Amino acid sequence: MGHPLVQATGRRKRAVARVRVRHGSGQITVNNRPVEAYFPNETHRMVLAEPLVLTEMGENYDIDATIHGGGPTGQAGAMRLGIARGLVALDADLRESLKRAGFLTRDDREKESKKYGLKKARKAPQYSKR
Repeated sequence: MGHPLVQATGRRKRAVARVRVRHGSGQITVNNRPVEAYFPNETHRMVLAEPLVLTEMGENYDIDATIHGGGPTGQAGAMRLGIARGLVALDADLRESLKRAGFLTRDDREKESKKYGLKKARKAPQYSKR
């Protein structure tokens, strides 16, 4: 593989994706595996490819991603953000359409941490009057 044209980072929930964009034929690789092997669910593959479909750049670039943390949904969302940021770094004219579609917005919703004395983040033990 040649040197990446652009490297971008995407995050979602606990997942972090480092995305490298190269000239190529449209292959997507995740953690040195084909995207079909890493994301067997069609929905996750569709989510991460949305920026490529919107900009019609899927056939021009190869995507190589390194993902860690989180689950499959968070990882697919992180990769989508990374791909969108990488495409904007390559061509600033794409920014408006990607922004309008919501692909450049970092979804900052995270799991709330558990508090001491409680069973979960907010769930308290059952109250007993007597």
